[in-house]
Amino acid sequence: MAFDAADIRLLKIFTSIVEAGGLAPAQDELNISLSTISGHLTALEARLRLTLAQRGRAGFRLTPEGQSVYEEARRLFGAIDSFDVRMHALKQKMTGTLHLGITDNTISDPLCPLEKVLAKFADQAPEVTLEVVTRPPSELLRAILVGQIQIAIASFPRTALGLEYIPLYDEVQSFYCGVDHPLFSTSDEEIDVGIVREHKLVSRTYWGQRDLKIFESVEPRARVSDMEAEERLILSGRFLGYLPDHYAKQFVAQGRIRQIRPDLFRYKAVFQAACEPTERKRGLVSFFIKLLKSELNLKA
Repeated sequence: MAFDAADIRLLKIFTSIVEAGGLAPAQDELNISLSTISGHLTALEARLRLTLAQRGRAGFRLTPEGQSVYEEARRLFGAIDSFDVRMHALKQKMTGTLHLGITDNTISDPLCPLEKVLAKFADQAPEVTLEVVTRPPSELLRAILVGQIQIAIASFPRTALGLEYIPLYDEVQSFYCGVDHPLFSTSDEEIDVGIVREHKLVSRTYWGQRDLKIFESVEPRARVSDMEAEERLILSGRFLGYLPDHYAKQFVAQGRIRQIRPDLFRYKAVFQAACEPTERKRGLVSFFIKLLKSELNLKA
């Protein structure tokens, strides 16, 4: 069958329904009525001659055919986004320097494929020079405000007024102890907030009190400015602290650290891209953000 613009629109509505978890939750995202959403889904099913989802009192559930259509639609929209980005690059020859700032130790996170974005940027804007710095989140925001960098990618516990923040993905943080720590061999059933408060805790200075919020005014016995320093303190067996799961994974596999009460202490840190609103509309910054959102399968 030959697809046209109307079919593309129906597929976009369908993917929004799937990603929202049903017709009713998709209303806010699509800004159209429930009956209209239902009509569009029915029209797409008629067009494809497939039943894409079961809906009713039991809730919304994709059929196997619906799951396949959703996956193909996501691939289609990724290709369209890549085409759009490429055409943008062809229309305006980009030169100059893009100043990018990132926080440390994100390279092990599979949700942060920056290397793929950088590869596409280098291929499609070959005359642009990239300058990349790694700093704590608060310093990255200050660097934007004083004009040292144009884009910052991190989880920002505090935001600076006047900047635009684009949500990218969530980084899972868990609470860890080293193999030589007294709690390493203690079962989770025996550990609670009160028990943890009796031990030395590490605080990441760039995240303020976010790590220690659950422990109610406990003073940290160590403060660090980066993830590697925190890992070393945890490995010492004398301190407890938070680490991103992707970063801690290698040490867990080696049996050198373990998570403590993930049901109680685990949380998600939202990673964002921050930039000046005026910069967002300009060539290099706009182009990089388009590539970034396309790689992460985010809406343009």
